[in-house]
Amino acid sequence: MAQRVQWGLASRANSRASSIWRKIRICRNASSSAVQAIPAAAQDAPGDIAGGRLTIDLGALAANYRKLTELSAPAETAAVVKADAYGLGIAHAVPALARAGCGTFFVAYPAEGLAVRAAAPGARIFVLSGPMSDKAATTFADAQLIPVLNSVEDIALWRRISREPAALHVDTGMNRLGVSEDEAVQFAAENTGGMAIPLVLVMSHLACADEHGHRLNRQQLNTFQHVAALFEGIDSSLANSAGIMLGADCRCALTRAGIALYGGRAANAVDNPMRPVVTAEARVLQVRGVRAGGTVGYGAAARLERDSILAIAATGYADGYQRAASGAGVPLRSAVSDGASGFVCGKRAPIVGRVSMDLIAFDVTDCGGAVAPGDWIELFGANIALDDVAEAAGTIGYELLTGLGRRYERVYVGADN
Repeated sequence: MAQRVQWGLASRANSRASSIWRKIRICRNASSSAVQAIPAAAQDAPGDIAGGRLTIDLGALAANYRKLTELSAPAETAAVVKADAYGLGIAHAVPALARAGCGTFFVAYPAEGLAVRAAAPGARIFVLSGPMSDKAATTFADAQLIPVLNSVEDIALWRRISREPAALHVDTGMNRLGVSEDEAVQFAAENTGGMAIPLVLVMSHLACADEHGHRLNRQQLNTFQHVAALFEGIDSSLANSAGIMLGADCRCALTRAGIALYGGRAANAVDNPMRPVVTAEARVLQVRGVRAGGTVGYGAAARLERDSILAIAATGYADGYQRAASGAGVPLRSAVSDGASGFVCGKRAPIVGRVSMDLIAFDVTDCGGAVAPGDWIELFGANIALDDVAEAAGTIGYELLTGLGRRYERVYVGADN
């Protein structure tokens, strides 16, 4: 409901204040002064007091998985669910993916693997960081996690502590994790007899798959095909989300879908065929009028050229909305000079001034007074692409999505689609 704008004064949303305070009790005994009924930091904020909201469409997630399986066929498509399923939540995302037909998952660390095992008891789970410790055998065996061996040291460690299956990561040009080509050749020759590691996958990772014409793509593919041929009868995997779109040669027996699952753009200069999965919104706390010539935010970085109506929204860089996405006139980025926008009342609303820790000012002048405290401004979703916001901040959708904080309420929809 629209409200009259008071120029220079706050139009403050306080309808819930008294009920919120009633939920908070202070212990007044001699031994404790702890505040009760405050949500733990590790939990999402309750909806009635959250400044931000993430609506996560599990139906869209499942649809994206099915789309990627079509693109990958006849290869199997695994889901990469590291970083708590790119911020969506393993406990919700993994069952939705399993219902869509996913039977193989990749995580970064063993603790993530345990969370996936709880959500998908029958799944095959690979741990990209490898065994990490000589005490890891019990954890991996009990949860039936499969380590990805990234070095000759990993190979020696796993051979010493376990007889369970493993995967081998071969570095073909990323120069990050993985054994060298020569080390892989030697391992293929020596991994025989009673001490042989039961290998179930040989994999590598593309460095430049998001740039389809990059020369390194062909170079890595050639190297990997040479190495994979040494491991007869063992599945191979090279393609990530962008690699799936490079063509059949890169798909091998297993593809590893990551950012594309979650609606992000995997490859440059290619239309994104994926459905948005996450809609991020911020609650409007205040609507205020500022006369032409007034400045907004820290550093008085933005000076208004017209009488403007600003909506002050409850999110900021503490929630993972990056400061570099600040509005025009803020010299924090070089990617997009005019910064990011929100979406409200059917229109784009540019950010004005600097993104601060907990607050962002949006210019809603063109909404004609239709925005009021308690309304929600879309930060990204169906109307503002995740990757557009990331580009405005000089970063990538991966970083923005995985950095969304726990102060957002997370609402899951479409689980049965």
